[in-house]
Amino acid sequence: MRIAVIGASGMLGRHTVEGVIAAGHDVVAVGRSAKSLQVLAETGFKTRQGDMGDVTSLTQGLQGVDAVINCAAYYPTVPRSLQGDVDTATGEMRNFYQACATLPLSKIVYLGAAIALPKDPSGKPGTEELDYPERPTNLNPYLQVKWALDKQARDAAQQGLPVAIGIPTMSFGEFDPGRTTGRFILEMASRTLPGFVEGRRNIIYAGDAGRGLVRVCEDGRVGERYLLAGENLTMSELMGKISKATGAPMPKSIPLPVARLVSALQTARYKFLRGPEPKVNSSAIAVMASGQFISGEKAARSLGFRPLVSVDEAIHRTLRWFQSRGMVPLN
Repeated sequence: MRIAVIGASGMLGRHTVEGVIAAGHDVVAVGRSAKSLQVLAETGFKTRQGDMGDVTSLTQGLQGVDAVINCAAYYPTVPRSLQGDVDTATGEMRNFYQACATLPLSKIVYLGAAIALPKDPSGKPGTEELDYPERPTNLNPYLQVKWALDKQARDAAQQGLPVAIGIPTMSFGEFDPGRTTGRFILEMASRTLPGFVEGRRNIIYAGDAGRGLVRVCEDGRVGERYLLAGENLTMSELMGKISKATGAPMPKSIPLPVARLVSALQTARYKFLRGPEPKVNSSAIAVMASGQFISGEKAARSLGFRPLVSVDEAIHRTLRWFQSRGMVPLN
């Protein structure tokens, strides 16, 4: 099978490309940036340009493939209007599904986010069956974007597109640009992490996540979600593991109301005074505080998927990758 991976230069995209090859399939790495595609081409991957903002370029980029895994869904990184974030995210994915509808694809995999699922009311680890009955009342941009994209993917499947949803949990691994989860390692190693918000998370190595997305592409059922889970940890436990790996002191836990206040002040400075991007942004708060423990039993049962790399090893691999590129000092 020839599988296209959109967003192939990102962390999960790159690991998915390698997962496709390891599974014995042909891969086409699709991306927006000519510079990043050149790096992939030099590594030996077949590359094509495809812009999520342009239906024509996406259609051209997906010609001749049997299936596609989209690792390029929008992620809020800088403060803007909530509706602007949602409109950008759903508009790009509308372009993607429109392009896919013109092609004879056997499977379309949307890379989702666990935050799109509400917390289990009983406190048990979350499963794929959890669903918001309507738009969440929490107006956090990250939550709102990922909920809207999850709904859009399932609607596309109901309308006849062969869409399945793979949902890796919080991922660490090589090829991380350091703007999302990798920031915890980068900033702790550099002694600049201001603190963390307590919460429950599930952590997976990005290479395992990439393998899982390939399994969803191969055998996932249309219209269904598959949680690709690793280890359940509290944020304190995760920070302790990063502290040990980097040799940095354990950061302080910040109460959620205080973190939200700091985020609001930094956001106002960014928006109205042209200050720096917030270090404590709403997406980071959501990643830390809005999660839950996750069950990966459906993917294990239906796809035979289980993680191979521990969280400790994933952190060490990520740290070594940052060090090899001079992004953090050597211990």
